[in-house]
Amino acid sequence: MTTASGTLYVVATPIGNLEDITLRALRILREVDAIAAEDTRHTGQLLRHFEINKPLLSLHEHNERDRVGQIVALLAQGQNVALVSDAGTPLISDPGFPLVRELRQRQLPVVPVPGPSSVLAALAVAGLPTDRFVFEGFLPAKTVARQQRLRSLAQEERTLIFFEASHRAIATLADLVTVMGSDRPAVIARELTKRFEEIHSAPLAELAQWLAADAHRCKGEFVIMVQGAPTATEADTPETRRLLTALLAELPASRAVVVVAKLTGLPKRALYDLAIRLGASSIDVDQG
Repeated sequence: MTTASGTLYVVATPIGNLEDITLRALRILREVDAIAAEDTRHTGQLLRHFEINKPLLSLHEHNERDRVGQIVALLAQGQNVALVSDAGTPLISDPGFPLVRELRQRQLPVVPVPGPSSVLAALAVAGLPTDRFVFEGFLPAKTVARQQRLRSLAQEERTLIFFEASHRAIATLADLVTVMGSDRPAVIARELTKRFEEIHSAPLAELAQWLAADAHRCKGEFVIMVQGAPTATEADTPETRRLLTALLAELPASRAVVVVAKLTGLPKRALYDLAIRLGASSIDVDQG
């Protein structure tokens, strides 16, 4: 089987363990005329390990728009090009989107060569719901913007998946506790497929404490996963009813809902509905 001419192959490469590269990926990398790489030095090491010698073309976040025309020209000449990132599947929080979009608009062939993905690898072992999930990539670096983004996701019922830099992991966990509550189930997957791989699950507050307890845990590449917000039905548990009933006896209904939301991480909308069922009068409360 030979590769088609004038095709861009989007090739997934290992996220750590080199044994995870697929046989098809190796064949494509050996057969193409050139390889567009996020970091040519990093990809050069990968190619040398597998004894592949091909011309390398850098394509990263600072030059990818300028590279589009050059790669289009190569494809127009009938050359085949492989697109790779430093690790995992290209375009997933990595460069390549402007190129692929341009090729699709020109109706030029773009072929996926699937393989490693830290998003799916982490989700598969997290023990969180996998039937519906949302990948949010990297959160904003600044605290105010990060908390604002998290507030917009606080009522999302699907499992949330984030990438995070090691030096911001503790701050991000603290913001997750602030916005989504201390008891929301969550998982950290660190250094997946590498020597110091670590996967730890706990309620958000406990997870934040666990991460901060050992400086070594803050090294490497992070995937943080958070269980989605409970539905109104899921919020109506005996424990929540007891807590809300006790607070309704001492506090205005709006305040009781806010306190229970902070303690449990449950959505205010669901707690509002529950408070009404427990006999509270109409509640004037922010539903966010």
